[in-house]
Amino acid sequence: MLKSMTGYGRAQKILNGRDILVEIRSVNHRYYEYSSRIPRTYSYIDEKLKALLKNSISRGKVEAAVTINNIEGKDTEIAINKGVAEGYVAALRSVSEELKLADDLSLSKLMKLPDIFTVQKTPDDEEQVWNDVAEVAQEAVDKFVEMRSTEGERLKNDITEKADGILRMVMEVERLSPITVENYRNRLYKKLSEVLENKDIDEQRILTEAAIFSEKIAVDEETVRLRSHISQLKNMLRSNEAVGRKLDFIVQEMNREVNTIGSKAQDLNITKIVVDMKAEIEKIREQIQNIE
Repeated sequence: MLKSMTGYGRAQKILNGRDILVEIRSVNHRYYEYSSRIPRTYSYIDEKLKALLKNSISRGKVEAAVTINNIEGKDTEIAINKGVAEGYVAALRSVSEELKLADDLSLSKLMKLPDIFTVQKTPDDEEQVWNDVAEVAQEAVDKFVEMRSTEGERLKNDITEKADGILRMVMEVERLSPITVENYRNRLYKKLSEVLENKDIDEQRILTEAAIFSEKIAVDEETVRLRSHISQLKNMLRSNEAVGRKLDFIVQEMNREVNTIGSKAQDLNITKIVVDMKAEIEKIREQIQNIE
């Protein structure tokens, strides 16, 4: 299925105590260009994410944004600093004996003293983190690809309609061309006859020369090749592969044939048709710039 290079996909899930959000967006680009916004502490997932996206995206300037928030204290570990606690107990009891105060030290009071607790961030299980991010990222990729496919279908229909319009114009050129050639041959014969009226030159030779020159304005070969290019373009639009670069080449060839028709044509009506064909080809060229 034809895909646009413009797309957006978003997915969010809570997995293993982490709120994970992945957003993917892209615009047209000649090649696959990847960039990301990932928290520095999770930078180890960047290359894996790039490879995951590459499996589904062949062209486009792609940006992936990952947000990971730890919830419910899942990433922390609280420990008692026994050395500090023992120091507090020894010091307080020493003071109570010296000052003859009641020893009313309790655990609840001890816990209020500073530096009793040590809060540490538990090390990440990098494989688990990546598996969770990959699950969310794949869901975002699926939505991203779906949007690209929807836009690609719209482009396909529009380009096909324009190609059919160009084909109808080709048919009109093919209808007018023989008439133009014949008229040109007659005019050329008349001029040659007038120029050579008083000279001893065979009339058949004049006819031959007129025919040779008039054939130079015939566009049969160009219209045949243009028909072939249009057929190839429509076949590519139905392909399941990435065909953006191939389409660009075919459109260049279509434009080349139309230019040749325009330079050879000796008829105002054909010239007007050439102008219209070039306008439609340019519209197609602009659209395929956004096809993967």
